[in-house]
Amino acid sequence: MKRVLGLLVFVMLFNSCDDGNLIQEDISFEDVTATQSCTDNDVIYKLKDNEALLVEIPSVNFTDEDSDLTETTLTISSTTNRVVYRFYNGTVTADNICETIPPITPAVTDQWIATGGTIVITKEAKKETDATDNSTRISGYSHNIVFKNITFSKSTGGTQVYDVFNFGSYVTTATTLPFGFDETKALNKCSTNDQVYKFTTGEAMELSIDPSLIINEITVANSPRKGIIGTTQNKLTYRLFTAGLLTADYFCNATTPATPTVNQEWNGVAGVTDKTGLIEVTTTTSGPSSFKHTIVLKNTTLSKGNYSFSLGDNYTLGVLYTSN
Repeated sequence: MKRVLGLLVFVMLFNSCDDGNLIQEDISFEDVTATQSCTDNDVIYKLKDNEALLVEIPSVNFTDEDSDLTETTLTISSTTNRVVYRFYNGTVTADNICETIPPITPAVTDQWIATGGTIVITKEAKKETDATDNSTRISGYSHNIVFKNITFSKSTGGTQVYDVFNFGSYVTTATTLPFGFDETKALNKCSTNDQVYKFTTGEAMELSIDPSLIINEITVANSPRKGIIGTTQNKLTYRLFTAGLLTADYFCNATTPATPTVNQEWNGVAGVTDKTGLIEVTTTTSGPSSFKHTIVLKNTTLSKGNYSFSLGDNYTLGVLYTSN
């Protein structure tokens, strides 16, 4: 009798190890840090051996340059903002998730579908620092995805509820700001106001400079004229345009032209005296009755909504030539 019972226990244990017959009781992806995405649809996913956790979120929620939101909340449903957990009878790969016609094997043996809850996406800029001048640029955005009060409907009946389930971070690439200005070219200045500017066909930097900083007098060595970035006077603006159609006609107008279309606009953060957002102007002669004004920005930050980057310790805006 004991030998028969022992054999029955062995058979039961053997059958429970068959992947196709495993009954899942929990979803656990804490050890999987990397998230992946499909190129032809809106699916973001995590894989672990023979398990997959899939999230389908419209890509518009990750359009970084068009939104200054740091947090987005979406309602989970069966048609949009979907969350699905799948269990396979073998090791799952990206081909099983993203291919239009997925491989025959491994096959899905169990599937849970989220029927309620919310998806909370928290966005944070990822920055790269240039060690030579301490300037920074935004290289991408990290979107931390968390499910709250999510309810999964099991294929075997019943539900599984998680108050908080951390899916992980999904990283998108930011549009590169070219800063492709020709530093050998002189700055331009409007004749109707105190705006100085430089531009390429696709981007522009403008500064509504305090006229007291541009005087036709040589400055004493190591004693430049000083000012700070402001919100009206000494206002600094960087614009990136959607098409390479920018010309000098865009500038010095009473109202900003509608074309070319601005893709991104970043403004200088108001400075703090002797600390940040500093403007220094050094004036020398460049010939009889001609003056050369070198404008340098120190510890200056540009911001757009909730995001910002630094121009570094010293950023040469350019050189402005004037004459008596």
